[in-house]
Amino acid sequence: MEATVYNQKGKEVTKMALPEAIFGVAWNSDLVSQVVNSMNTNSRVPVAHTKDRGDVSGGGKKPWQQKGTGRARHGSSRSPIWVGGGVAHGPRNEKNFDRKVNRKMKAKALYAVLSKKYSSGEILFVDSLSFDTPKTKDARETIIALSKAHKDFGELSTKRNNAAVIATDEKDINTEKSFANFSNMTTLEARNMNVLDILQSKFIVIENPEKTFDFLLGKKILAKKTAKK
Repeated sequence: MEATVYNQKGKEVTKMALPEAIFGVAWNSDLVSQVVNSMNTNSRVPVAHTKDRGDVSGGGKKPWQQKGTGRARHGSSRSPIWVGGGVAHGPRNEKNFDRKVNRKMKAKALYAVLSKKYSSGEILFVDSLSFDTPKTKDARETIIALSKAHKDFGELSTKRNNAAVIATDEKDINTEKSFANFSNMTTLEARNMNVLDILQSKFIVIENPEKTFDFLLGKKILAKKTAKK
């Protein structure tokens, strides 16, 4: 399995072998779906909150005697069936929605998505991305040049929403700020790549692929060590 590596101007620099452990993984929709749903749930912040009958004020006294009035029996005006009473089974902000996802599952799901993206021609490898100063104009020229590198990448410069994830080999303020004005681009460090970010964008631009592969393979090794424990 071999891929082409381009430079910042969209010119072919070299070819490199891709690790089968990352880009040769079979698609597993159930695993990917489970990981994505768990990540979405873990990022959920409960806001909606209702008061139950123990939270509303008043209602300490029995509204009327149990028998003899001809009316239905009631013990408290805080009952959910009373106006101004508590809410039954309403949303509560103390509810915990977290789901545990094993590292091995996260790693395999990430590899499955990367393999799918690569087979669909949606991953672009760049030897380096560097900007002397943060400049949107330079970033735009880079995007246009990379979109012309191969026919599969034409939408990189024209897609309005969720065009690409730009994975840098290390934190670079100039690169981040240069791409910051593009609402359809997401810039992150390669070591922080996850299934959710990748699936939300069409293309992935990976800088310094050799170093990135070391990060990604490290996730697999770490997952194996955790599984043995």
